[in-house]
Formats: sequence, C-alpha cells, structure tokens
Amino acid sequence: MTLEVNSLKEIIINTNKERGQMARIRLNQEYRNKVANRIKQSLFQEDTQEKKKYDDLKGQQVDLNDKAWSVAKDIVRRHYTDEDVEKAYYLQNKFENVSTIAKDSCFHFHYLGTKEKRGYDNQVEIEENVPIEKHFDFRLNGSIDTENNYSSETDKSYGFALFRDEINAQENCNADILIEQADKDDNPHKRKFVDNNNEYLGLSGGRNNETKYGKEWNEKYQLDLIGRDYCRDRSIACTEQEFKFLISWKASKGQFVVAHEKWINSVLKQMKEIKIGLKGYKWLDEAIELANELGVQITDHEIIRTNSTGLVIYNPKNLAERIKGMKNTEKTREQKIAERVAYMQQQQTNSDNLN
Repeated sequence: MTLEVNSLKEIIINTNKERGQMARIRLNQEYRNKVANRIKQSLFQEDTQEKKKYDDLKGQQVDLNDKAWSVAKDIVRRHYTDEDVEKAYYLQNKFENVSTIAKDSCFHFHYLGTKEKRGYDNQVEIEENVPIEKHFDFRLNGSIDTENNYSSETDKSYGFALFRDEINAQENCNADILIEQADKDDNPHKRKFVDNNNEYLGLSGGRNNETKYGKEWNEKYQLDLIGRDYCRDRSIACTEQEFKFLISWKASKGQFVVAHEKWINSVLKQMKEIKIGLKGYKWLDEAIELANELGVQITDHEIIRTNSTGLVIYNPKNLAERIKGMKNTEKTREQKIAERVAYMQQQQTNSDNLN
C-alpha cells in the first residue's frame, strides 16, 4: 500500500515538473490576429438565420432576373418591333452618317396612372392619366432600390453580394468592403478593395468595356434599341401590371443586398466583442481557450506555424505535400482513362450498396 502511494506521489511530482518546464507563450498582436481570423472564418460558416436568408435570396437571383428580363423584353419589342430594328440596321449599314440603333440594358418605363398632389390650400388633389415612370437597369452594376444605400457605391453592392465567394477567393479582394466601411468616408483602404473587386468582376473598364462576369452578364441582358444612346431620352409605355412587377423585381435585388449587409454585420458585431476580449488576454493559451469554447478547435502549434492570416498551415509535412502536388500535373491519356474507369466502378459499387 505504501509503495503504491509513493509511486502515485512520484507521478504527480514528475507531472508538475514537466508542466513547470512548459513556458506559456505570450500573446502578441500577430497571434491575436491569427486567432481572430480563425474565429471569423468559423463564424462565416455558421448556419445562422442571417446567412440562411442571404443564401436563400442568392439562390433566387438568376431566376428573378430572367423573369424580369422577359417582361422588359416584351415591353420593348412592342414599341421597337423586330421589323423596326431590321429597318434601322439597314439604314445604319447603308449610310455612314446614320447612327440610330444600339444595344442597351437599361430602360425608362411608364404607364398612365393617378397621382396625388397638394393644392395651394394644402388639399389633396388627384391627377388622372399622369405618366408614372421609373428607371430599370439590368446591368450587373445597375441601380437597385434599398433603404440602406451606400451612397455612390450602391450600384456596386449587388455584384459584390452575388459573387461574394468568387471575389473573396482572390488576393487583395473583399466583397464585404462596402459593409465594413459603411460608416467611413472614402479612403485608400476602401478604394483599393472596391477597385480590385470591380477589376475581378470585369466592370472596371467602364460601360461597353466589360470583361469576365460583367461582360457575360451584360450581354445576356441587352436589346437592340432605336434612338439616342441615353435611356432617359426614350421612356417606353407599359401596362400597370408590368410596371409593378418590375418594381417588385428591383425591390427584390435590394432585399438581397440588405440580407448580405445584415449577415456580414452580424459577424462583424461578434468580432468586435471578440477582439476586445483578445486584446485583454496576456497569454496565447487564453486566446486558444476562447476559440475552443466558441467551437473553433485550434492549438498553439497551429497559430505559431501559420502565415499572417492564420488560414494556411505551413508545417513541413503539409508544405511538402503541396509542393509534390504541384509537380507533373499534366496527366496522360492513359491516366485519365484509368481514373474514369475507377470512378465508374466506384459509382457502380455505391449503387449496389444502396440497393
């Protein structure tokens, strides 16, 4: 019995000695940023109500834009018929001094309705057969309707929200920059990311000079129109029902942008509190404990061995595997056939297991 007690004491003493030899790592600003970035990355992956709302509305955008475009196209072609367009192109191609037709993606539509106004005695008066008009822009960076405008940056927010994942996968791009800088004036930091985002989307060259996503999007939504280059000079008549449908489409784009804003702000609000907490910690293990309590499982070795963003682990084994994977990436025809055969066999095996 005495022998067992002495052995237990010896184990405890040795354990305490080992712990005493493990010096705590001081938490500097670099480590704070790494831990914060890991936590932030995790927060963006959480299936919250805000994220679900954003994802749901994002999934509806292509269909909504296509339906609205179908309505707009019907309106335009009633006014500028296919026959009119053919004649206009004929004249433009025949005479050098004729420039009467061009492609466009934005329109002014109107219908004749009633409108209230105040008389001299401040009494409400009803005007009949008044043109009710609005501008509808189908370009990727077209105008939207939202209560939470970003002033002159509003036309960029839709594309940033729609292609968020693609933008954020690029170096020196940030699709959330307008939200992060919403309460700040124009500054070099904000301008850098806005410009880089626009360049990646292909919208930095100005109208009619788009590339990439911008070119593909805007060419999908454009029609041959007769008249001047500015849509303001050609308000086209439509029905009240068509007008209201397009109003709802424009509002839905705004709702999607607002959903993006609310989701990002919910994460930023949490990160504000987290950064305050991290600033008050002295040791790295305290920061790691916070991360682990929030469901982000990391270790001090990960933080020490990561790059400045804390996203890529450069331990020797991982780095070696990445370098190996970069070699001989061009596969032979035989390799491709073998991989395809193996894939089909695996699919058949999975199907058999299900049955």
